[in-house]
Amino acid sequence: MLTDSSPPVSTHTMDVDALQKLIHLLQATDDPLIQEQALITLSNSAAFSVNQDIIRNLDGLSVIGGMLFNCVPKVKEKALNALNNLSMNIKNQEEIQVFITQVCGTVESAPLNSEVQLAGLRLLTNMSVTSDYHQKMINSIPCFLHLLSEGTERTQIQVLKVLVNLSANPAMTRHLLRAQVPSFVLLLDNCANRDILVRALAFAANLKKNMNDEEGTKIEEYSEDSIFFTLSRDSAPFAQRLASLLHHPDTEVKEQVVRILTQ
Repeated sequence: MLTDSSPPVSTHTMDVDALQKLIHLLQATDDPLIQEQALITLSNSAAFSVNQDIIRNLDGLSVIGGMLFNCVPKVKEKALNALNNLSMNIKNQEEIQVFITQVCGTVESAPLNSEVQLAGLRLLTNMSVTSDYHQKMINSIPCFLHLLSEGTERTQIQVLKVLVNLSANPAMTRHLLRAQVPSFVLLLDNCANRDILVRALAFAANLKKNMNDEEGTKIEEYSEDSIFFTLSRDSAPFAQRLASLLHHPDTEVKEQVVRILTQ
């Protein structure tokens, strides 16, 4: 499973009183510049595990989560970054999960390849490390695959981290196989960005494994431009790409190709 964290800018912990004042300030002000700075400071402090617990105990998660409904993109982005660092803590995830639907909506509505969209995808990466909250992301699968087709390499890498996590869960297999992304095989190219290639192959390998493990798969459930048909044995473009990638110089790429071919 893949995780993602926002790097801290500062390298010091904060005491309870200072954190409480920041959270109260966030609640009290309508000034987006002050909100942004408070969120940056909370995000940096959340890079330290001791502060993750303190912020949760001060009800900081709900206050920061409330900033996701803010209409100022920079404030929303900084709130997502703070929640991302806070989500490295399992107990925090139990509280943050109530905001997953809002985060998915933000990813869908944000400008393509924007910092807000990337921040949302980073948080969803952490929240999808376990299968506990995958069901909350089902409706956003078409959006994720659209970003895979239309996004920059940076966006593609980020959304693939989420898709790899989802594809590791057998309960998500049919939802992913039904999705349509005709351009998926184009990612499986010897000249593709290595990080994209490895993750796209891992996504395909996970789905192939779960397809084989699942009994009673009905072909009529899937449209011809679905991922199911892209990955099927009869898909010549997919088979040709895999054969070509067996000669790729990167060991991990070849390992993922072998995973798919031996399913």
